[in-house]
Formats: sequence, structure tokens, C-alpha cells
Amino acid sequence: MSTASPTRPRRRPHPLLITLVVMAVLLVLLAVTANVWTDFLWYRSLGYSTVFSTRLLTGVLLFVLGLTVMAGLVIGNGLIALRLRPRTRPTAQSGLLETYRHVLFSGRFRSVLFVFGGILGLFAGFGVSGNVDTVLAWLHRTPFGGHDAGFGLDPGFYVFDYPFWRMALNFLITCLVLSGLVALVIHYLSGALRLDRGARSSAGAQIHLSVLIGVVLLVYAALRVFDRYGLQVGSGQLLTGMGYTDDHVRSTAQLILAVITVLCALLFFANAALRRWRVPLAAVILLVLSGLILGLIYPAAVQAFSVTPDEPDKEKPYIERNIAATREAFGVSNVEVQDYTAVTQTSAGQLRADAEALPGIRLIDPKVVAPAYEQFQQVRGFYQFPKTLDVDRYTLDGQESDVVVAAREIDLNGLDSKSWNNIHTVYTHGYGMVAAYGNRRQSEGQPDWVEKDIPPTGKLDEQQSRVYFGQLFTDYSIVGAPAGAAPVELDTPGGGDQSGGSKMFTYDGKGGVPIGNMITRALYAIRFADPNILLSDRVNADSRIIYDRTPTERVKAAAPWLTVDSNIYPAIVSGRLVWIVDGYTTSNTYPNAQRVNLTSAISSQRSTDTGLGVGGSSVNYMRNSVKAVVDAYDGTVSLYAWDQSDPILQTWEKAFPGLIQSRDKISADLLNHLRYPEDLFQVQREVLARYHMTDPHQWYQRTDLWQIPDDPVLGTGNKEQPYYLSVKWPGDQNPGFSLTSVYVPNARSNLASYMAVNADAASPQYGQIRILRMSDQTQIDGPGQTFNAMTTNEQVATRLRPYLNQGTANAAYGNLLTLPVGGGLLYVQPVYTERQGATGAYPALTFVMSRFGNSVGIGTTLQESLDQVFAGNAGASTGETGSPAQATTTTTTTTPSGTTTGSTTIDEAALQKAVADAQQAFSDADKALKAGDLGTYQKRTEDAQAAVARMRQALGG
Repeated sequence: MSTASPTRPRRRPHPLLITLVVMAVLLVLLAVTANVWTDFLWYRSLGYSTVFSTRLLTGVLLFVLGLTVMAGLVIGNGLIALRLRPRTRPTAQSGLLETYRHVLFSGRFRSVLFVFGGILGLFAGFGVSGNVDTVLAWLHRTPFGGHDAGFGLDPGFYVFDYPFWRMALNFLITCLVLSGLVALVIHYLSGALRLDRGARSSAGAQIHLSVLIGVVLLVYAALRVFDRYGLQVGSGQLLTGMGYTDDHVRSTAQLILAVITVLCALLFFANAALRRWRVPLAAVILLVLSGLILGLIYPAAVQAFSVTPDEPDKEKPYIERNIAATREAFGVSNVEVQDYTAVTQTSAGQLRADAEALPGIRLIDPKVVAPAYEQFQQVRGFYQFPKTLDVDRYTLDGQESDVVVAAREIDLNGLDSKSWNNIHTVYTHGYGMVAAYGNRRQSEGQPDWVEKDIPPTGKLDEQQSRVYFGQLFTDYSIVGAPAGAAPVELDTPGGGDQSGGSKMFTYDGKGGVPIGNMITRALYAIRFADPNILLSDRVNADSRIIYDRTPTERVKAAAPWLTVDSNIYPAIVSGRLVWIVDGYTTSNTYPNAQRVNLTSAISSQRSTDTGLGVGGSSVNYMRNSVKAVVDAYDGTVSLYAWDQSDPILQTWEKAFPGLIQSRDKISADLLNHLRYPEDLFQVQREVLARYHMTDPHQWYQRTDLWQIPDDPVLGTGNKEQPYYLSVKWPGDQNPGFSLTSVYVPNARSNLASYMAVNADAASPQYGQIRILRMSDQTQIDGPGQTFNAMTTNEQVATRLRPYLNQGTANAAYGNLLTLPVGGGLLYVQPVYTERQGATGAYPALTFVMSRFGNSVGIGTTLQESLDQVFAGNAGASTGETGSPAQATTTTTTTTPSGTTTGSTTIDEAALQKAVADAQQAFSDADKALKAGDLGTYQKRTEDAQAAVARMRQALGG
């Protein structure tokens, strides 16, 4: 027995150090309290306090559970190991080991153990509390219906149960391993476990460690079983999901390894009584070797020597599963693909049958014209528009029209004086919607305004136009004042009223958090680290603080389980300016469905994995389950269940009952502004580039692989983005608002197919995706080839030469639009030139290029451009002047001075009726003549002549 070292007097910490530590802890607690309480106030003001409380309570319970389990196992096993230490302290050959043993046997080690276990418990608690969504989804899970092809389980098992149990088992095995290591260290320090002259242990240590290792192995066996189910959602070299080797080798191997692991656990339990380490340790070695052989070597051998030589045939049934699951998971299982033999020849009047579609050709490019909006509608430097505008549709003068829209928001960078009062109390909101016709321009090339100026004037009937909540202004504002107080918020700049002076305003909406009492003001002063919130006299009993004001932030806060579309847009609904946000429910554990890199799919930059991969934010299930609306004035968030059949949405509706309104609550006015979301379309576009092929051999060989073409204007590495456009599909009676894109064959430039989805939420065909597959017999130029053909055309080059300076373009090319009209494909591209305005340069729509087949036209209007392409007569009016769509024809008149050509208007409906009447009259006259009825013959001949006269009149004289 060793001699105890003399006891040293304990040094007490310095009072100043204690004071500093206490103050630091109090400051941290105060900051946390301020953030948590102000978050609660914010959620309450939004009307979603149950989201905050449910998630907070769940997170707290998970934190307590994680802390308790981890700390309990670590401290509990540590205390057991301490209790099982030898009665006497053995002598250690190492001085350091002797020091540790002194602490261990002195009785102070329990304090160290409790502190260490508490620290590990805190880390574990914080880690587990981050799984709030996983736990809530599991607690309220909803079956999908049906069975997966591998194990016959409902897909909901993989979406909800599998992630939860994997998380729970991984956490439990982590706790057990850490607690086992703590017990092992204590047994070693106490001398109960000795490694000199071979491993030896006391009876108590052997029993303790044997039981611990056995429990760890049982949990590990359960993980092996779940790894077997994980084969359905794992990503392999060929596809996501189970393949041949997974099904025939790895699945069975996981079961065998699980059984071997259970046997090893039983041996360790037996070792608690037998007290022989050799047998269980040999079993562990056998388990490791089995894992190497069954988990790595054997599957690799089967893959290399059996599967790879016959991969198309061996993997065929699994490819079929993957194709079916992927198309179902991304909502493309009902895509219509039809062959399209596009004509390339042009003739006069060729677009007559598509007359109604031509006014829907959008010439105003939302990615180009933002500077024109700033030039003519910015009004003051402290207002701004987004760099890329949005496309919506409104019924104007009885016709549905595509409109390019933007909200006028505050830009603090444009302020001359950036004092605290100006930033937070004066310049608090933007003002008004600005909108322009998508297919028109003014005489100088500027947009033709539908809604403009401050206060707004136009055709959109704005009744509440103030923008307190928008995309661009993210700083906080303090608004509101007692009745009768002088307003301090700038509402409209000089000229906003008849006196010509600025007009001020006091916010009277329900948005924001009331900060009338001093405690709330103090908490927000701490949150924003801004003492002015406490000191300023402009903060009064009726003040509200507005923050987290972007629509995306507010929707994500109201529904944290949603993935929000990157492209939100403003609209005037029932007279109020609102923001419309599309929300998605997603999963990355849908069985057998291919994972898609969401970030890559929606990016304009081309990725090396073409969007199909596992990096970034990968998903393999996606639904546009929610349409959200954020009021621009008071920030109110309204969530509407759009895809009510989605099991993930149903799950979250059970988790947060009453927060999501049913689809039938959507007003008719709002429904007219809902559209098919752009991010979902881009993901589906990535998927269909390969998964339009439903034959497994064709899919494997990639014989008909498509790819998204490069943007012809931005060049290589930039994907051509989809665009909203009114399209008349071949065979349809009327054009429809659509989101469109094109494909080219893999590594080629000609057109492979044309894709469009009905984007009009009010249409019964909403969401219907259709694809025109180009014929292999006739090659149609793709976007890049078409752009080159148009810009190098001699006529086009001559018209554009004055605007080009040695290859540096003062001309900007707009979106290259593609439309299936005239039996083929028409390309249209606006050309903008730089013009000087009162405060700077802006892009003016100057020319429109078009191409059909090999015919190219350019004009100052779309009408002129199309008439050039189609032999002097496109056959229909483009409606650029706002007149209804009508067919047109070209007439040639010979005069003493020569031959002149002009365009006249055709009344298409009258023409068709006159032709039918004339044909019937001539037929009746012929029958009467053969029958010898001269009276009827003469009458029907006169009727035919009258019909011919009406035909001439319908043709313009």
C-alpha cells in the first residue's frame, strides 16, 4: 500500500475572478433571454406563436433528454466503475498515473466526473435539440400509401421513421461508447484493469465492461438492420436506391452481420460470468473480419465479376424501379411527350391559325429592363427596384395580358443623411407597384406602363400600396405614434400632394411588435445592440418595431419545414400589394428515387454534376404543397394548402393544426395571380433530361439523353433559364400562360425538344407538363445556333452596326423566346439599345429579331420582323398597339408610279363564315343545275356571289 502524499492547502479563487465569471454568465443569460423573448413576441405578432412554442418545447424536451441520457450514462457508469475500484490503491510505476490515482482515491474525483458528464451532456443536448423537425415529423407521420419494391414497406417509413430511428440509434450508441470509455479509463486508473504483463482485470471490472460492450453491440446490431433498409435510399454509382448487388448481397450481408453482432453481444454477456476475455475478443475479431468480407470484399467481387459484365441486364429491374420512383417523387409521371415534325419552310400567312398567340409574345425582358424602371419610375434615389423583375398577368381592357411587375422599395444607400432617425423612423417603407405591358413599348423604346408614379396611377386599382415588407429592405424600422401626433414617416416625396411638398405618414397597421413598455424596449435594445431604442423620444407608447421583414424570412419562420422558392413576386390582390411565395415539402429519403442537387438545379451556372448528384441540398422528393401570401403593408402571412394530397404536408398540418388554410379559401382574385413555381420546374427539367426515357436499356445507354442548352447571350457555363410566356400548344384552341424551356441533345447544339407546363393556377390543366420531341429526320437549330444565325445575318448586322462599337455592345440582347407556331418553331429575341435619360442611361427596346427555319427578320416591331420572315405577311397581328389579335394579309397595288405593297386587316371570323357559305352555295347551285331546277340554281349562284363579296370585305376590301 502506497503512502498518501501530504495534503496541500486549497487556494480559493480571487473574488475579482468570481465576480467576472458571474457577470459573464449573467450577460450571456440576459442575451439569450432577450433573443428568446423577443422571438416569442415576434411570432405572436405574426400570429404563429404556436409554431414558436411547439418547436421551443420540443427542442427543450430533446435537450433535456439528450443531456439526461448522455450525462446519466457517463456519470452512472463512472460511479459504478468507482465503486468497483480496489479497496487499496495499487502502486503505479508512472508518476503521472500515480497523480491520477491519488485524485481518484481521494474522493474528489466524483466532482470531476459530474462536471465532465455534465459537459458531455450539454453537448449532447444541444446536438439532439437540432432534430426538432425529425422528431415532430415522426410523431405526426402520415402514410403515403403503397409499398416499395424492395421490402414492401410504405414510402412513409423511409421519409419519417427511418431518419428518426437512425438518429436515435446513432445517439444512443454514441452515449454508450463514451460512457464505456469513461468506465474503461476509471477501471485502468484505479488498477482494476491492468495492461502490464498482459491484460488483467478484477471481477467487478470484467462484469461491468462485458455488459457495457454487449449493450453497445446490441445497439450496433439494430443499426445494421436499419442499414439494410438504407439500401433503398443510398446513392450508388448507377442510381439512387437498391441495385442488383444491394439486393442479392448487401441486404443479406447486413442481416448476417446483425446476427453475428448479436452473438458477439451474448458472448460478452456470458463473459460477465465466465470471466474469460479471449472468447468474446475473438468473436469481435471475427465480427470485424466478417464485416470486411461480407460488407466490402464480397459485394465488390460480385459487382466486378458478375454484375459489371452484364450490367444492363442484371440492373434492368432496379433501373425500372428507379425510373418509376423518380418520376413519381418529382411529379413527372404523367408528362405528355409527343413527336413533333417541325416544318422549316415559310410562306405568306403562315401564322394565321396562331393569331391569338402572337400578342402573348413577351418582348419586355424582366432581366434587362430594370434600369428603365429606375430611370422612369424610381422617382427618388432612396427608392429601388430588384435587378431582375417578375412576370405576372392581369386582365386589362377585357384581355388577359402578361405584365412585367416590380415593387418600389426603400434603398437606404440612396439617402443623403444616414442618421439613426432617418434610417429607422423616417424612411420606413417603399411605395407602389410599377407594371408594364409585356408585349408593348412606347415610341422611344421605353416600357408601356400599366401602373406607374407616386401615388400609383393606372389600371391595377391599388388601394394599399405602401411596402413595409419586401425583398430589399432588411433593417428594422420603428413606426406608429399616438393619435394626433405629427407624422414623421416619409410617405411620398415632393410632388406627392397638391402643395408640392413631401407627404408624411403614421403607420396604423397590425404588423410589427409593440414596444410601448420599457422592458420590451430594453430587450430589443439588447437584441439589436442599439441603445437608441431606449433613448430616442420617437419611441413612444404606441410604437411598433418591424424587422425580419422579407417575405422569405416570414414564410420560413411561419413554416420552418418548407423549402421556399427563390423567385417570389409582387401582385395586386383585392387592391392590396402582396408578395406571393411558393413553398415546397421535400425529402431526401424517398425510396429508390434519384437524388437531385437542389442548389445546382435552380442555379443559372452549369454544374459539373448537371444537377443530378448528392452534394449540396439534395432532395429526391418535391411537391409544391403550399402557396403563401405576405401582405406588403402589415406583413401578415397566409398559408394555403395547395397540394392537399401530399403526405408530408398532411403530417405538418397535424403537427401545427389550424395554421394552414384549405385550398378553397383562396380567393378568385388571388388564384388568378398564382403560377407554376420556377424552382420546381427547373428541378423537373433536370430530372426529365434523363428520366423522359422510360425504357431501362435506353436509360442505361443514354441514347436519348438531353441537356439544358447554354444561354446564347451569357455564353458557355450559363444554363438558359426558363421563362413565362403565353403559348398556344399545337392542337389547342387558345393560348395559355406557361413556363417554358428547351433541350438540346447531349453534347450537341440542335434542338431536341420543347417543354412547357401550364402555369395558370386558375386553369383545369394547371401543372400539366408537355414535351414536343423533335423529329430525327429534320434538324431544328437550337438556341445557340439560332442566336448566331440571327446576329450574323447580313440584314440584322446592318441594322445593329450603328449600335456596336468594335465588338463592345451598346446593344443588349433580351430573352430568346421559343414558340411552337406555324407548324414549326419560331424564335423571337428583343434587342435593347442604350439611351440617355434625365438621370442616366437605360435600355430601350429598339429592334425585334425573329427566325423560323432559315428565314431571319428584324424590325422595329415584332410585326415588321415577322412579316419579313413570312414572305411579307405573317398572317396575324401581334397586338403591339393594343388592338385585338387579328389576321392580316399583304396586298399589292399597281399604280402609274409603280407597284406598292401594304398590309390590310383581316376579319378572320367573318372570312371563315363567308368561305363556308360560298362553298355551300356553289354546291347547292351545282346540284340544282344537274336536277334542271334553274330557279334554285340562279338563287344559290347569287348567294355564292354575295358570299364571295363578303370574303373580299373580310380580306380588307
